[in-house]
Amino acid sequence: MRYLAKLETLERDFEAIEAKMASPSVQGDLKELQSLAKRHSGLEPVVNKYREYSRIAAEIGDAKNLAEGDDPDMAELAEEEISALEPLLEKLEKEIRVLLLPKDPNDEKSVVLEIRGGAGGEEAALFAADLFRMYTRFAEREGWKVEVLDYNETGIGGYKEIIFRIDGRGAYSKLKFDSGVHRVQRVPTTEAGGRIHTSTATVAVLPEADDVDVEINSEDLKIDTYRASGAGGQHVNMTDSAVRITHIPTGIVVTCQDERSQIKNRAKAMAYLRAKLYDAEQQRKDDELASERRGQIGTGDRSERIRTYNFSQNRITDHRIGVTLYKLDQYLDGDLYDLVEAMTMAEQTERLHSLEGE
Repeated sequence: MRYLAKLETLERDFEAIEAKMASPSVQGDLKELQSLAKRHSGLEPVVNKYREYSRIAAEIGDAKNLAEGDDPDMAELAEEEISALEPLLEKLEKEIRVLLLPKDPNDEKSVVLEIRGGAGGEEAALFAADLFRMYTRFAEREGWKVEVLDYNETGIGGYKEIIFRIDGRGAYSKLKFDSGVHRVQRVPTTEAGGRIHTSTATVAVLPEADDVDVEINSEDLKIDTYRASGAGGQHVNMTDSAVRITHIPTGIVVTCQDERSQIKNRAKAMAYLRAKLYDAEQQRKDDELASERRGQIGTGDRSERIRTYNFSQNRITDHRIGVTLYKLDQYLDGDLYDLVEAMTMAEQTERLHSLEGE
């Protein structure tokens, strides 16, 4: 295998970290121990796979020696063992190659999602609400927390737009493929004639940015407060608690009105602004590498139609990888796992081909 020297180095590093974690001098240093534990957990999957690969490779080597011996019965058994082990070795090599791919630095982050009704008027707004519920239910399955930042409701339960945060480790890695145009084909609840209509909603998935990721100067901000709006109930607010922040250099505007407290809304709006500025910088870098983005899973362009939801056929299709599932009802209930896995595998395959020049 072409990566053996690198894997041997990683295994030595892993063992050195383990030894250091066990030393009394480190046991009393919580910060150092946490740093070592993070590096240890990062190396552990690839080191374990490499050790399994080494064990299987050694067993194949032993079997080949027996196959070349003078005992025909033992040679036959050895050939059978080699035939059984070689596919396993190939599988392990592929898994190791995937584990050695450079990690997306955003994968472990929480996310901010923007969903906006597109073509289709009221039906598009209702579809945006369906998508919001879908992501909320997926977050519940994952044990993640959902916080609404801003919304613009319609009269019959739809959203012209809704912006919300999903707080959970690895949220971006599972949801990053959902940026783009989502298309729905169904008979609208507002349509008495029973005709199938096509509507769209756009989704943007932004990795949440830390303070260290984005530097924001206070003099670059224009902050306004206003009275929160809503359909009533808990969102009725008689004070100027809603917050609008304008980033003057870029013209980016963010708002938050979900909390009764102006302070909480301001903190959420700043987190949203950091995510927007970080995303804008990421998009700029991606544009510089545009040729690398024209791959199997699409460009990430939010004007790109990525999925179709067909209610009459209970069908969902991802157009980037050509996958169709007849389980739309389960998907809308938050069971996103099949497509998450398919998109992740497609990305890994594309990155491997790019890395190896295939």
